[in-house]
Amino acid sequence: MQESQVLVGPLTGDELREAIIQPAVRAGYTVESALLATLCTNADGRAGVLPLLSHALLETWRRRRGNTLTLAGFQASGGMDGALGQTAETLYASLDVGQQASAKALILRLTALGEGTEDTKRRIGRGELDADDPHLDAVLERLAVARLITLDCDTVELTHEALIRSWPRLHRWLSEDREGLRIHHRLTEATTAWETLDRDPGALYRGTRLALARDWAQRCDPPLSTPERRFLEASIAAEVAERSLVQRRARRLRQLLVVLTVLLLLAFAAVGYAVHAQRLAAQERNIALSQKAVAEAAALRATNPALAAQLGLAAYRLVPASQTRDSVLNAFATPYATRLTAHTDVTTRAVFRPDGRLLATTSRDGTARLWEVGDPHHPREVAVLSSHTAPVQGAVFSPDGRLLATASWDSTARLWDVTEPHQPHELGVVAGHTDAVYSVAFSPDGNVLVTGSADRTIRLWDVSDPREPHPLATLDDGVDHRWASNINKPVGAIWSPSGATLATITGDTSVRLWDVSNPHQPHHLTTLTGHTDVIWSVAFGPDGRALASASADRTARLWDLTDPQQPQQLAVLTGHTNDVISATFNPDRHVLATGSTDRTVRLWDVSNPRQPRELTSLAGHTDMIWSVAFSPDARTLASTSDDGTVRLTDLSGRVLTGHTSAVYSLMFSPDRRTLATASADRTARLWDLTDPQRPQQLAVLTGHTDEVFATASNPRGDILATASADHTVRLWDLTDLHQPRPLVTLADHAEGVTAVAFSPDGTVLASSSTDRTIRLWRITDPRQPRPLATLSSESAGFMSVAFSPDGALLAAGSTDRTTQLWDITNTEQPQPIATLPGHSTATSFSPHDWVLVTMSPDHTVRLWDLANPRKPKSLASLPGHTATIQNAAFNSTGTVLATTGNDHTTRLWNLANPRHPEQTATLTGHTDTIHAAAFHPDNTTLATTGADHTIRLWDTSIEQATARICNVIDRPITQAEWDHHFPGLHYQPPCRQNHRD
Repeated sequence: MQESQVLVGPLTGDELREAIIQPAVRAGYTVESALLATLCTNADGRAGVLPLLSHALLETWRRRRGNTLTLAGFQASGGMDGALGQTAETLYASLDVGQQASAKALILRLTALGEGTEDTKRRIGRGELDADDPHLDAVLERLAVARLITLDCDTVELTHEALIRSWPRLHRWLSEDREGLRIHHRLTEATTAWETLDRDPGALYRGTRLALARDWAQRCDPPLSTPERRFLEASIAAEVAERSLVQRRARRLRQLLVVLTVLLLLAFAAVGYAVHAQRLAAQERNIALSQKAVAEAAALRATNPALAAQLGLAAYRLVPASQTRDSVLNAFATPYATRLTAHTDVTTRAVFRPDGRLLATTSRDGTARLWEVGDPHHPREVAVLSSHTAPVQGAVFSPDGRLLATASWDSTARLWDVTEPHQPHELGVVAGHTDAVYSVAFSPDGNVLVTGSADRTIRLWDVSDPREPHPLATLDDGVDHRWASNINKPVGAIWSPSGATLATITGDTSVRLWDVSNPHQPHHLTTLTGHTDVIWSVAFGPDGRALASASADRTARLWDLTDPQQPQQLAVLTGHTNDVISATFNPDRHVLATGSTDRTVRLWDVSNPRQPRELTSLAGHTDMIWSVAFSPDARTLASTSDDGTVRLTDLSGRVLTGHTSAVYSLMFSPDRRTLATASADRTARLWDLTDPQRPQQLAVLTGHTDEVFATASNPRGDILATASADHTVRLWDLTDLHQPRPLVTLADHAEGVTAVAFSPDGTVLASSSTDRTIRLWRITDPRQPRPLATLSSESAGFMSVAFSPDGALLAAGSTDRTTQLWDITNTEQPQPIATLPGHSTATSFSPHDWVLVTMSPDHTVRLWDLANPRKPKSLASLPGHTATIQNAAFNSTGTVLATTGNDHTTRLWNLANPRHPEQTATLTGHTDTIHAAAFHPDNTTLATTGADHTIRLWDTSIEQATARICNVIDRPITQAEWDHHFPGLHYQPPCRQNHRD
């Protein structure tokens, strides 16, 4: 094709004239020279001019004059540029309306719109034309005859592209809606492609193109061909179908979404239910575990206090309920003991170094161990002495604390230098006995050691040079002690504090006293008899005038050794239910501790050795007790046992002992440093609480001849009043707390005085009595109280008395189960104003509002609103106690009430809303009726007194109790212990951060 192509350039001037003249000449026509010149001028140099020239000559020919083509005919035809348009316009005007529409549609279809260029003609196939147009053939024929279009068998096109430029009507059509024409042409092309692809649905219009075509077709109603119409309809139908499909899918998706949503909601509900059920199950599990842990803590409190306290605390953190809170607050209800568990067999002896900072323990595991006990709650093992080849039975420190002597079943005693406890070393061996050595004791000067052995001898040794100990003497009382070498037959000796006397036991029922002033020549003084079974141990009192002996006859006995040659038995201590193995005095000689095979340690008040009284019984060991020993400061008691443990019991903490009978009342001094207590032992006692962790007895107030029921302090704290069954009230000067001085005795009552109270300003004292009177005294001068008034009842005695916070009211509970109220604005003429029925016994005012609490034998406590004291209103009744209620006490803010009763419990109540009090805790530990309670002014400590002869201090703040537990325990709960008590729970020691290595 390229080789057959010929490029034709534009005609030259001569060629143009020839092209104009020769066709006319051959046809027998002539061309006016003017016309020729005009045509040449118009056509010269113009590209594509021949079609216009041809059409202009044809129209000029039609307007010839004779045989001549004239300039006038040329001009009449419209000239070279206007002839084509004039022809088209003339033709168009000759068509009817239908033909005009067909002609317009055809010519527009034959025009290609330029994009930034001139519009051009386009050739189309006949198939693009609307075969259904009845006017199409006629229009095609006429346009072809007019030489406006060119037809062949398959295509149609404009004959002259100049028609687009020269026909104004066509130009106007093209300008009216060019964008619509573009849409139409694209539609035509898309239709052709669709038809070519056998009407492939994928070739149909969609989306924006369809929207544009549809909008254009609806707006303009264009003359579409049948294929175009089918294409557009098919596109619309496809869109409708696709939209319907999409809608169906969307509907299905919505339905699916609804189903999924429902399923999801059901799943969420199921998950929520499962989570809720799991949470409930976890809560129920936690509650069950916490209750189990609380019960186990109560069971372990005596034997393993550290574990018990941590179980209670862990249970509270797991489920902070009243039961678990009680467990935490009751952790120190009994004296706390720290357990030493390093020995692997029976522990036989525990002794303190004289400075109290070092403890030595011995065991049948063949060792002695040294412990730092400066902080007895956190003892630390510092050394193990393991030279003995058999069980170690005893140990003792030298008076200067530099030496330790140990006794063993290997028939030796050994001397150790413990100047550096971390690096002890053996100095010498005391050898000579032929059987087990049971006991060792240094003389007060440290130069002589006495040993007792199963070989039936007690020997004295010179240990002034501990590297070379040598024998001094063997004790012989002239009696043939025939008994087999047996561990059940104790042999031992103990020095008197002066060093002049030695007390020995040799496996029988007697104690022998020896004069060892000259240790080279000891001689027998006397023998103490009275026990009915083997004596296990003896102990001298700190002053040397008293001796205690412990026996298998289940008793301990006290002996007066003021004259060692004529000893006298003072008392027999009974109470243990099995052999009494050990006895020892505390450093101030007022307390004796005994240990027994009944697994208890008992403390006895021996301040009056002829009338000793049991103070308390300490449980905890799970097998027989071998020895007991007080620390030099008397605050710690060490005990050893067949259970393999050593227990260090804190005697200085939360349980105060000293009274020898029921303690009826107590009160804190205004300065918070002193506690005063009153007891059936006819005394009142003062206790120093400067360090609440280590309370100490300051003084004993004696003088009453019968039980002391109550105490009260004036606001300054320098005057104490005591009330007694001896019908008197006594006033005491507390300027010197160590030596209180009696000021005056008020003896106006005819029967026992049950209560006393100072007015808020301290100028008036009220006393109540079973003699049916209340007496008021002016005590501006406490040495000379002046009677003010006597309030009386016709039928009942008074059991309690209390002033209102402003001092204007006086309340008194009586034995007829009523509480009387008096207006004492005028203290010399009190006026009765109301009677509260149904309750009596004890009364107490809230410190900051007009709330009165009364108690009754009906086991309830009642709160009264006295805002209008002439018309008291009952606020609430507090049930809970299971026996008669003895006392109630408010804290300093009036928001907490403590109640005590015969059910051995103290209960705490939240009174933030007095109309709806809430019980928050139950404190247990007293073993008998609890007579009274009092809050420390800081409100974090509560003191209670009981018929069990004790005063107990309690933490009322869970935070403070928690801190105390974590400060005291010597080791955190182990993983194994946790898994045993809290199976299935993650290991979380409650005191991990507080543990000290």
